[in-house]
Amino acid sequence: MTPQGPHSRLDTGHPHPARVYDYLLGGKDHYPVDRETAQRLPPEVAQGARHNRAFMQRAVTWLASHGIDQYLDIGSGIPTEPNLHRIVQHIVPTARVVYTDNDPIVLRHAESLLVSRPGGTTDYFEADVREPATILDRARDVLDFTRPVALSLIALMHFLTDDQDPYGLTATLVGALPPGSYLVFSHGTFDFHGPADDYTSRIHSQMRGADEVMRFFTGLELVAPGLVPAPRWYRDTPAPEQEVSGIYAAVARVPR
Repeated sequence: MTPQGPHSRLDTGHPHPARVYDYLLGGKDHYPVDRETAQRLPPEVAQGARHNRAFMQRAVTWLASHGIDQYLDIGSGIPTEPNLHRIVQHIVPTARVVYTDNDPIVLRHAESLLVSRPGGTTDYFEADVREPATILDRARDVLDFTRPVALSLIALMHFLTDDQDPYGLTATLVGALPPGSYLVFSHGTFDFHGPADDYTSRIHSQMRGADEVMRFFTGLELVAPGLVPAPRWYRDTPAPEQEVSGIYAAVARVPR
């Protein structure tokens, strides 16, 4: 995701976070400008992309294993296997998953996002996280907001600078969730390695420290182990390698 607005035209002259991320994960849906940007990044950034993806997989596996059957994934990005709905519908075949992003290249891949298991539901629409009311209205066409929903904001909010009110936007989205819902969240940081100045200058972004990231969880109950570097977040699985990461990650519950 990058804040260009819904239905923005495909821009191949500037790097885009979703396409840079696709390159870092070994995908094929990117352009020379994205490769050039990615190749200038320190190795810790590419490692962080892998850590982020693995965190998402562990987090939603845990949620689905504990009965969460509704998911709203904002800033879904270019589909990378296994995608969120494939993970959760393998555990809960009737799960409902809504994806949204504002990058036109993701829209081109929507068919792969909409291939649901029999009995389950997946949907995709193009929208901008800076318009949370629009997202929530569209999501209610598929999701039942009287029952718990898992809201996924994976590696998204560091593309919003403070003047774009990322904390307020997150609070609005979380505020629409019923008790027993969850926030699955990750965010880039320079706490563990030096700044990637080329990335932040070419792709509008703002990395944040631990205290700043914790503010996104105001009013929520952090699930153990709390806010940690992405490789250190795990539940009901063997502990992953304790690697340093440029990504903070956490899962939090909406109190009952």
